[in-house]
Amino acid sequence: MSVKIDQNLIDEFLDRGVEHVYPSRDFLESRLKKNEPLKIYLGIDPTGPTLHLGHAIILRKLKAFQELGHKVILLIGDFTGMIGDPTDKSAARKMLTREQVLENAKLYKEQASKFISFDGENAAELKYNSDWLGKMFFGDVVELAAHFTVQQMLERDMFQERMKEKKPIHLHEFLYPLMQGYDSVAMDVDGEIGGNDQTFNMLAGRDLMKDMKNKEKFVITMKLLTDPTGKKMGKSEGNMITLLDSADEMFGKVMSWTDGMIDGGFEILTNVSSAEVEELKKENPNPRDQKARLAFEVVKEFRGASEATGASEAFDKLFKDKEIPDDMPEFHLGSKNILDVLMETKLAASKGEARRLVDGGGVKVAGEVVSDYGFTVEPTVEGVVIQKGKRGFAKVF
Repeated sequence: MSVKIDQNLIDEFLDRGVEHVYPSRDFLESRLKKNEPLKIYLGIDPTGPTLHLGHAIILRKLKAFQELGHKVILLIGDFTGMIGDPTDKSAARKMLTREQVLENAKLYKEQASKFISFDGENAAELKYNSDWLGKMFFGDVVELAAHFTVQQMLERDMFQERMKEKKPIHLHEFLYPLMQGYDSVAMDVDGEIGGNDQTFNMLAGRDLMKDMKNKEKFVITMKLLTDPTGKKMGKSEGNMITLLDSADEMFGKVMSWTDGMIDGGFEILTNVSSAEVEELKKENPNPRDQKARLAFEVVKEFRGASEATGASEAFDKLFKDKEIPDDMPEFHLGSKNILDVLMETKLAASKGEARRLVDGGGVKVAGEVVSDYGFTVEPTVEGVVIQKGKRGFAKVF
C-alpha cells in the first residue's frame, strides 16, 4: 500500500482530537508529505480484561494513520503491565502477575480490530514488550537509568502531590517511564501516540531515541474525555464505556454524560464534522437531542448502525415513554432480603454498594422505592421487577 499524500486528510489527522504534537505539528506534517512510510505505535498495558472508550479514541486515530499508508503497531505491555504505570495515581499500583496480564489481554487484538486492520497489504503488527524487557540484564537497566535524572522523575505532578502528602514513592515507579521509553528504541519507531495523560512517558521514549538512536521521534498526544470533575473517563474511575458493554449500555451511559461533554464527545469519538455539529445545535437546541445523536454515533462506531438504531429506540421507549423494557435478566431466587437480591441479580457488586443504592433512593421493587435494608422481596408467579437507577432492571421469581 502506497503512502497517501492528501492535504485534507493530513490536516484532519493532525487537528481532530489532537492536543499536541512533539516536536511540532510542522515537523510531523513535513514527514507525512514525503513518500516514505512511517512507523507509529500505541502501547496498552493489560491492567483490565477489556479495552474501553479511552483506548477507542486513540485507536480511531491509529486507523487514520494506517489508512494514510503508514505502518502501525499495537504493543501489548505484558511486562510493563506487571509493574503498573504510576500516571495520575496517588498511590503505587498493585503489581500483577504475568498470568494476570496475559489473561487480561486475551480480547485486546479482537477488540482493536474493530478499528485497525491486522490483515491485508498494510497489516498492523501486534507485539509484546516482554520480548525485550524480559530479557534485559541488571547491567542493561543501570545503563538505561543513566539517561535520566531523579529531578526529571520528580517533576511529575503525582509525585509532587505524594511528597506534599508524605505518601511513599516506590523506586520501581521511577523505572516505568524508562521501560516504556525503551519500547520505542527496541521497535525503532518513528513515532508514538497516546492519551494526553501519557505525555511524560512518551517523551521519555523521545529522549531515549535521541540518545541511543540519534533519531527524532514524534509524539502525538490525544485529548481524552473527562467527567465534570476533570477526571479522565477510565476503568479505574468506574464511569467508562467498555467494548464489552451492550449497545443499550453504551447508549445509556452516553446519555448520562453532562451537557458539557457533548462537543468533546463528537470530536474525539465520531466522524461527525464540526460544521454538522453546529448545524445540529441550531436545529436541535435541546442538549438532550444533541446527546441522543452523540450516543447513536458512539454506538454505531462500536456496534454498527443497526444496533445503534435499536439502542436508540429502546432508550426512547424506556425513558421517553416511561416503559419497563420487555427483556431483562431473570432470576429464580425465592424470598430474600433486598441487599441479597441486588447482589445476586448483579445490580450491585457488594452489600456496601447495595446499601448506598438504597440510601440514595435508587432501588425500586415493583415500581415502589425501597428505603429499608430489611425489606424482603416476595416474588410472584409473574415475577417481580427490581429496578436500579434509570437503566438497571432484573426480574425475580
